[in-house]
Amino acid sequence: MSQQGTINVAVENIFPLIKKFLYSDHEIFLRELISNATDATLKLQHLARIGEAKVELGDQKIEVKIDKEAKTLHIIDQGLGMSEEEVQKYINEVAFSGAEEFLEKYKDTAKDSGIIGHFGLGFYSAFMVADKVDIITKSFKDEPAVHWSCDGSPNYTIEPADKSDFGTEIVLHISDDEQEFLEESRITELLNKYNKFMPVPIKFGTKTETLPKPEDAKEEDPAPTQEVENIINNPNPAWTKQPADLEEEDYKNFYRELYPMQFEEPLFNIHLNVDYPFNLTGILYFPKMTQDLNVQKDRIQLYQNQVYVTDNVEGIVPEFLTMLRGVIDSPDIPLNVSRSYLQADGAVKKISSYITRKVADKLKSLFNEDRAAFEEKWNDIKIVIEYGMLSEDKFFEKADKFALYPAVGGSYFTWDELIEKVKPVQTDKDDKTIILYTSNQEAQHSYINAATDRGYEVLLLDSPIVSHLMQKLETSKDKVSFVRVDADHIDNLIKKDEDQISKLSDDEKETLQKTITDTISDASYTVQVEAMSSDAAPFIITQPEFMRRMKEMQATGGGGMMGFGNMPDMYNLVVNANHELVQEIFNANSDDKKANLIKQSVDLAKLSQGLLKGEALTNFVKRSYELIK
Repeated sequence: MSQQGTINVAVENIFPLIKKFLYSDHEIFLRELISNATDATLKLQHLARIGEAKVELGDQKIEVKIDKEAKTLHIIDQGLGMSEEEVQKYINEVAFSGAEEFLEKYKDTAKDSGIIGHFGLGFYSAFMVADKVDIITKSFKDEPAVHWSCDGSPNYTIEPADKSDFGTEIVLHISDDEQEFLEESRITELLNKYNKFMPVPIKFGTKTETLPKPEDAKEEDPAPTQEVENIINNPNPAWTKQPADLEEEDYKNFYRELYPMQFEEPLFNIHLNVDYPFNLTGILYFPKMTQDLNVQKDRIQLYQNQVYVTDNVEGIVPEFLTMLRGVIDSPDIPLNVSRSYLQADGAVKKISSYITRKVADKLKSLFNEDRAAFEEKWNDIKIVIEYGMLSEDKFFEKADKFALYPAVGGSYFTWDELIEKVKPVQTDKDDKTIILYTSNQEAQHSYINAATDRGYEVLLLDSPIVSHLMQKLETSKDKVSFVRVDADHIDNLIKKDEDQISKLSDDEKETLQKTITDTISDASYTVQVEAMSSDAAPFIITQPEFMRRMKEMQATGGGGMMGFGNMPDMYNLVVNANHELVQEIFNANSDDKKANLIKQSVDLAKLSQGLLKGEALTNFVKRSYELIK
């Protein structure tokens, strides 16, 4: 019997509200409708397993069809279906009394996906793209089929339908301004984006499949083909399986499935699988990293029961791990709420801590099982580990066992190994262990040589966040300080009790300092005349460790660095009072000769640091030719 009625909603007209609410993300409708179809299919399978549904399930699937001529999009399932009573209950009585309050509260996240599904409105997302929606449904309980129809107003009609099989067909009459959803390419894009790993097969049209040639076929004969159903999804992705059931090649194949345009293999993977005190599954991959922190992010896909939600997992996955790739799937993560809410949510905190622990445990096991292989991968993974050590205290503690500190000679040390190696030689007069490092092995080559000639170990620390990490290590470890090899001359890098005897008196050093300062006339350089070993370089340019490090930290996001990033570069010009050339400069009997020797010596020091450019470099080359005539 046909009937008419008004949908029971607590707001005057829910449909304009839905359109307004999700206008910027209206493509979500397809995900919501297929999710509903999936739920109906899985529930029927469960009822059949426990004996409450006496039906032959057959080969269940969900079908998506386009009828361009009729301007309709169809979503068809073989699930529970609905009786007339259930249509009245689940479709017409929409419990959404807090709609306006919700919109106001979450207006800043209105574009986020999936909100409506969490408020019982998944089906009504259809009206974001359709002027009219039909439901043709038949319950598995063998009750009469029902045809429900609504034109986007609160008014609907229900009448008997001619449908013999259980399940539901949703028919969307696509509105004129949403015709893109009648294009196969657009629907394919959405199915691949949101439904690629749904647990029920999804059919969208057909595809041509090439068959093997018959044995009696000639070489020039084309291979036979056949039209087969185009199943667009993988209902059993790797993360839904137990780790024991997967081989290494399975993990690599799944990575290719996730990232078909990524041609480099992942370095290794971490399988997440826990069901208490929360439910979480997934696979994370360590790809080869670049030095660019921003390029790496937003490559982990978040799913909820195999339904794609987003690739922005900040607040759920620890920030340092957002540079990884892969999938996490959890029904326990509250979706579409503010980031601050996520960070305060107890379940999310537990999930984040679990992921951090699993990653740390995996790294430790890789290090223990094959240290040589781990060392080979270090440059490709260090940015994640260093970032984690900076941002997560628990990870910092665990990383002590596997974080590596490479030396310029090719050796790798753990922290304990490093301290044991350098402490006997690199402890200064204040009993502080000085860890020397270079950030550029080529540019700082002469300084490295001076340090290694003394028997010092020099680390190669060149990641963009290493200044922040050194700061953390200095505050966390006892009596340790990092100093770059060009921060001072070799005698001052690790100060011992003994002092060099100067060949120049204090007055002579002061006179020479003033002469050099006046000659170079550059406020960026502070001239220091010091007693050094006679075989040390006559002129050395150094950058004070504190100032340079503060500038580097601010450049890589070190807030609160007191504006150091805006200050000009400052250098020390260290002059070796005991070097033969410096003695010659001091004793030169001609002001011109003295000035030329100073300029040439300073330019050579600048050249060794890559600081000689433009006109100054041109003048240096010209002066050099004149000196060798």
